[in-house]
Amino acid sequence: ARRPAAFGASLILGGFGAPLFLFLAGVAVAMSAGSKARRGGDDRAAMRAVQKRGFQIFALAFLFRLQSLVLSNAPAWTLLKVDILNIMGPAIVLSAALWGLSRDTRVRVAIFAAATAAFVLATPVVRAIAALDALPNSLEGYLRPIAGLTNFTLFPWVGFVTAGGLVGVVLDQARTPEADRRGNIWLGIAGLAIAFGAYQASFLPPLDPRSRFWTTSLSFFFIRLGLLIAALGAAWLWEQRPTRRGWSPLQQFGRSSLFVYWIHVELVYGLISLPLHGAFSLAGAWAGYVVFCAVMLGVVVAKDHVTRKYLSKIDLREKLSRQVQALLF
Repeated sequence: ARRPAAFGASLILGGFGAPLFLFLAGVAVAMSAGSKARRGGDDRAAMRAVQKRGFQIFALAFLFRLQSLVLSNAPAWTLLKVDILNIMGPAIVLSAALWGLSRDTRVRVAIFAAATAAFVLATPVVRAIAALDALPNSLEGYLRPIAGLTNFTLFPWVGFVTAGGLVGVVLDQARTPEADRRGNIWLGIAGLAIAFGAYQASFLPPLDPRSRFWTTSLSFFFIRLGLLIAALGAAWLWEQRPTRRGWSPLQQFGRSSLFVYWIHVELVYGLISLPLHGAFSLAGAWAGYVVFCAVMLGVVVAKDHVTRKYLSKIDLREKLSRQVQALLF
């Protein structure tokens, strides 16, 4: 089942989930900071509010590892594993700081572009630095992969967040439906152009001979990034379809991405599903994926329903409290 080309293609397609998660976090950084700045009139306060969210996600990374330790009866050292939230948190803090360096849109775009290029170009260099051997594994694992300890590293993965920040700055400037339409269409075209150019460049000798295509190459990074940007434009077009009515599963998942990540990892990779690991054919695995997506959507809808009921009860109690206070005082 692992020999056909379809299996390799499935692995590549499945590999887009993590960069998409990081990329959209970067888009959200710029759009959230821009929105907060317009409401409050203070760019610095907006930047700090977004950075606070980044620190929260970094703290949640360790809470998530503690949960995994308890549920999977893992050894204590797994608390220091470097997973995607460990990278996303600091990347959000950095991206918010980059956003706050200027109020000019073009300058912000240039800053995010330079940061993205720097993280990608530095990846093979950082991984070859011998001096990093002296660092504790728990710190070295943030800079380059350590077997069993590292799932993600700052280089090059932060680059997807900063690239998302660039796209977020562009989208945040769309103040009218026409500007929004034009921006998303051009992003889709630019994304395809970036992916095509990077694919063609992949046949040329790498800029750094230490680079490896599937892990540290400039080409593979920008192939994925280009397709992610194009997918953003495609998602916008999908949401504009004439047949769209009301509720959108795509938006529902988008608003609950952290929640879905939090619960799905143990369900897919943990002890709960261990008897199913390696038990499917390729077609069966795809069918299981579709079923799992439907289950996750149902869980998200149920979570939102419970949350709304809980918040409505809080609002009711607050209203009653104010009425009682008004009567008594």
